[in-house]
Amino acid sequence: MKQEQLRVLQVMSQVTHRMDLNEFSNLAELNPTEALQYIQDLTKGGYLKKSGGGYGITEKGKVILRAQSPVADGLEFQFYFAIGQPTGTVAKSIKEFYQAVKTIDTCSLEFHVSRGDFGNWIIAILKDEALASELENARQSELSGERLRKRITSVIERHYDSEALR
Repeated sequence: MKQEQLRVLQVMSQVTHRMDLNEFSNLAELNPTEALQYIQDLTKGGYLKKSGGGYGITEKGKVILRAQSPVADGLEFQFYFAIGQPTGTVAKSIKEFYQAVKTIDTCSLEFHVSRGDFGNWIIAILKDEALASELENARQSELSGERLRKRITSVIERHYDSEALR
């Protein structure tokens, strides 16, 4: 998804009243023609829907926002190999978390899963109880290595649109 499209969705999610296109495009840091084009593209993609004389965010649009919106500084997930041994990999959103899980050394995955770190971060910071619960099930399965990675990525993919994770 283009940054401008994401910005349009973010502004749309924050607007609490009807506004004209000029005001909206100003908030989205676009000119009115660009804003309208992105709104139309997002509507065609199923991220927005026409609602009366305006537009609203669909569930698909909300999923994109949840997956790509960064957490506040200091709340990102820090990957470790073991206590006191950081990997240097950090995730500030579920999208970044997913991308990291796909590539990080499986020793790090095993370390965090055994401690319940993934589920704790997801429930405490991202407020996604369903995803945290499924990751807890992955912990109880006692998988390791690439099988563990595959389980974690498939759980995330079930909860988030593939577009949101790219």
